[in-house]
Amino acid sequence: MNAKLLSFYDIFHSAEPEGECGFKLKRIVIPIIQRDYAQGRKVAEIDKIRSRFLDALHGAVTVKPIVLDFVYGSLDEDGTLIPLDGQQRLTTLFLLHWYAAKKAGIPEDEYVFLKGFSYETRYSARDFCWELVKFTPEFTDAISVDISNQEWFPLSWKKDATISSMLVVLDAIQEKFASVDDLWQKLREGAIKFYFLPINDMGLTDEIYIKMNSRGKPLTLFEHFKAELERELRLTDVATAKRIISKIDREWTDLLWQYRDSGNGLPEDSVIDDEFLRYFRFICDVICYEQGESLAGREDDEFELIQRYFSHKLERVTANIKLLECYFDCWCKIAGYKNPKDFLTAYMSNKHEFGKILVEKRYDLDIFGDCLRCYGERTGNNNRIFPLGRFVLLYAVNIFLCQSGIRDKLPEMADVPEVSEADFARRLRMINNLIQNSEFQISDRTSGNRMPAILRAVREIMLTGVIKVDNKDNFNEHQLLEEKNKIEYLQKHPEDTEKVFALEDHPLLRGQMGIVWDNDFIYGDKFAQLFVYEADKPACNFDAIDCALMAIGDYGQNENSWRYQYGSASAAHQKAWENLFHKSRNGGFGRTKAVLLALLSKLECYGTEALRSVADEFVEKCEAEHFYPWRYYYIKYREFRPGSFGKIGREVADDCSYSTYILTTQRYISINTYIPYFAAAKNILSADGVDVTCSYTELPLDLKARLEMGNMQISWDGGASYQFTFKNPAGEWQTKLFSITRQNGIDRENRVEKLVSWLTKLLKEN
Repeated sequence: MNAKLLSFYDIFHSAEPEGECGFKLKRIVIPIIQRDYAQGRKVAEIDKIRSRFLDALHGAVTVKPIVLDFVYGSLDEDGTLIPLDGQQRLTTLFLLHWYAAKKAGIPEDEYVFLKGFSYETRYSARDFCWELVKFTPEFTDAISVDISNQEWFPLSWKKDATISSMLVVLDAIQEKFASVDDLWQKLREGAIKFYFLPINDMGLTDEIYIKMNSRGKPLTLFEHFKAELERELRLTDVATAKRIISKIDREWTDLLWQYRDSGNGLPEDSVIDDEFLRYFRFICDVICYEQGESLAGREDDEFELIQRYFSHKLERVTANIKLLECYFDCWCKIAGYKNPKDFLTAYMSNKHEFGKILVEKRYDLDIFGDCLRCYGERTGNNNRIFPLGRFVLLYAVNIFLCQSGIRDKLPEMADVPEVSEADFARRLRMINNLIQNSEFQISDRTSGNRMPAILRAVREIMLTGVIKVDNKDNFNEHQLLEEKNKIEYLQKHPEDTEKVFALEDHPLLRGQMGIVWDNDFIYGDKFAQLFVYEADKPACNFDAIDCALMAIGDYGQNENSWRYQYGSASAAHQKAWENLFHKSRNGGFGRTKAVLLALLSKLECYGTEALRSVADEFVEKCEAEHFYPWRYYYIKYREFRPGSFGKIGREVADDCSYSTYILTTQRYISINTYIPYFAAAKNILSADGVDVTCSYTELPLDLKARLEMGNMQISWDGGASYQFTFKNPAGEWQTKLFSITRQNGIDRENRVEKLVSWLTKLLKEN
């Protein structure tokens, strides 16, 4: 029997058997084995589903008629329909027709057919439907309140899941359709229709319902999503819709099935719904960026995404559908590989391997599976679990796997040669280097969304291998230029490929090697000997390196008007060194490079002893010449060297500025910020058993600091003079000053030693 396009009103007013429809329906009965009515459940997912469905029905009666999915079931000789599929839609339409009839004051003989709709899941649901048709509300209060106050409505009915759900939906219908004056007429005219298929020759057994309705389990969010996606695809092209829905049920399910189990052993791990929806969101985000848009302020609801990117009304819906299909298909069968993980681990590693890109150990090499597990989710502090850098990397891989389909969409790429696996490996490394060194640039901020330009650059690099540095709106321009230079260098010197890749993968360089590379590897090899890593962990003495560098020159970089970046003695804070070795907006990268290369050229061996000798030589020379620049104190006294993030506060970065304070945070002054001169003096005195404390106020504006010893206080204004305030033996406060001898702004005597000497003298005198 062929399906008929009918409305809810039509199926009760069908022609006789000899008429056009070929059936006569008198009643719709929801059988006992069917599940309860669910569209009124008060849970977040159902709220969304109910709201969207009512929005669609409202649009049908106010803007444009709508056609819903199939409704089918067994129609017996007496005209009773027992639905197999469509129970939820039929129930909502029953409630909508009841509301329209009662609100418009329609005569009973016109809506009497509603008495033919009944629930047999429970006797209470059956009786409620019967009483509801007879009842007319006053519409002065919420319908649910009016109904609940009726004498025919026992309180126990509120515990019936179907009845409570119907009450919620009736209130929602009242709110949504209150202003639609001609609602009944629109419904009679067929504003809402569906394909109706009565199955007369199909015996209805419990087994059928179990198979069709999973023992009454409610439809999942994914099932509703799939139905809505299919609806939109059909409105664009029926053949395409059938093909894609078939793939969702077959090939794409087979693809995602291997990722379904999170290891929790939970029932939901036996389905791939969440994995599919996460990857669907990734694809929608790709479409968003490729259209030059931002995710900021956009709804992330999967149903909203269907309307935004796959609505039949969109001009580029066909292109979006092709991308969706390609992005799933490309992972189903990868020639030469058993599965996506097998393919990805051939090109990615958590340690340096020739021909593979280096991926941080905190990330899974199977970036596709990682996307399926956590795309769109965030940590407690709102950071992306699957960050934008990973997004760009996965996009690059998809470009390679979908290159044929992309050429179909981009005529300008039609003549570009097919990308080989060797080309893919090399270009993926370039992309990875750009990602690692463009943390600031890879952003989707409202004030600066670079993602559209970045994806265009990735697509061009992956398909052509060409790096362009004229566009400053995508990746870090310094890294773009370096990648371009490396391409040119390796074309001339292919024998150095392994050296380039090994240097790129050094833990402190992460793809950017400009700090030691000037088209040769003399210093590159020495850099690896200086900053030694074993099993990806530092095996070098960072403090010795720090002191040796400072003996050559002040290598720090200015981050802003007062904060400077230096190295860190702590292996746990190697980020300080990474900041120094990656060109950024900081001032002084060239100075850092010059000092580093000077040290590398000076050393013949790179152990701690050799480094200490460089530092000691500088200190000894200063002391012999009575010449004490700021660098001298930095090397001489451990208190001057920042041990955590390598941050120092200074007025200016030169040897004439002694106004220095050590930060223990990344960016800000805190209660642990300290003046190193006083800290050094305090520690020397404390080692001799002197009880001395330090205190600091109003940093960094006036750099006031004090040492306190009993009845003495010593303060410093940041210059060459120190002020002593103390009580004499008579109990009177006195003030004394002492100054450091200087020449051309440089100390000619060690101010820490002089400070200790003065304090010792005062202790003896007082």
